[in-house]
Amino acid sequence: MGNLSTFVKRIRDIMRNDAGINGDAQRIEQIAWMLFLKVYDAKEQDWEFDDDEYTSVIPEECRWRNWAVADSSGQSMTGDTLLNFVNNTLFPTLKNLTVTPDMPIKKSIVKTTFEDANNYMKDGVLLRQVVNIIDELDLSDTQEVHAFGEIYESILRELQSAGSSGEFYTPRAVTEFMAEMIKPEIGERMADFACGTGGFITSWLKTLAPQIQNTDDQREYDHSIYGIEKKQFPYMLCITNMLLHGMDVPQIYHDNSLMKDVLDYTEKDKFDVILMNPPYGGSEKADVKSHFPSDLASSETADLFMSVIMYRLKKNGRAAVILPDGFLFGTDNAKIAIKKKLLKEFNLHTVIRLPGSVFAPYTSITTNILFFSADRRDTSISPKPSR
Repeated sequence: MGNLSTFVKRIRDIMRNDAGINGDAQRIEQIAWMLFLKVYDAKEQDWEFDDDEYTSVIPEECRWRNWAVADSSGQSMTGDTLLNFVNNTLFPTLKNLTVTPDMPIKKSIVKTTFEDANNYMKDGVLLRQVVNIIDELDLSDTQEVHAFGEIYESILRELQSAGSSGEFYTPRAVTEFMAEMIKPEIGERMADFACGTGGFITSWLKTLAPQIQNTDDQREYDHSIYGIEKKQFPYMLCITNMLLHGMDVPQIYHDNSLMKDVLDYTEKDKFDVILMNPPYGGSEKADVKSHFPSDLASSETADLFMSVIMYRLKKNGRAAVILPDGFLFGTDNAKIAIKKKLLKEFNLHTVIRLPGSVFAPYTSITTNILFFSADRRDTSISPKPSR
């Protein structure tokens, strides 16, 4: 692509002329499904190169290379033909892909990504123009992929001012600080049970990457992440984010972390590190609270996630979690029980109060970072010496 810096502006200018796009959130969602297919197609080219027997889960006519790219004569679908294909062939096909329990994650993510995705554009000519801009990305060029990673981050950053979609984005200065202070090590696995667009995961990977010294380290690095996201839109953005960061098998799941009995978790369900900014301010129904011991069954979403974190943190594991003042200072019975469990069974060693502007304009709620470990020893968040 000639000028990555104008990528977002060019697409925004086109979409403003389409009657189907209403606001930044829809625009970002529209870009998201096209970017996913473009990035996934580039990944499939790599997988085909490495494995002569690789077969795509996507039917041929729906692969990016076969509908979004001009043919040998320079012709490509546009106008009503393209719109009809996207609405009546592409989306129904990808939403209804057959997924089996033994299917690799890198294939099953296609259906999961498109389950609740939408095409908002109503003008097929404008849609073609957007597709062309996205297809200009050269994802075989390492430098361009890195540069586009920065562009993608700017797209995600726009979520913070895109109405309710802002809940999916935590500023990178915060995620990177938390990842650095948690001191990742090769061989550890981290989790985010409400991972949004994957900010904590990418910050973990960025902090851990300098420690890779050999192929064994690379293998451990590639399998060091685990994420769950309940909502379709951020899940799609997160999967694309992981593919852009070289995660060929992104262990990111479209699910609700609060819908499993916490007492059923075993050692294999636990993690060395948990980095999270749980959703807060929400009120959960009785069927969600039934998955928690009665004394911990709060109706506040953040409280329930805190319980999940405590039940899924390994012995001697470490956690950094963003929580609102309501958790620290609330006095209802469930909150008190959760805090007693935290202080009795874990080592809450550091609380950092965040400026009120961190999540503006999405929310003005005062928040804090809690650093704690699953032991009672003294600890420190000072930077870890290099290997």
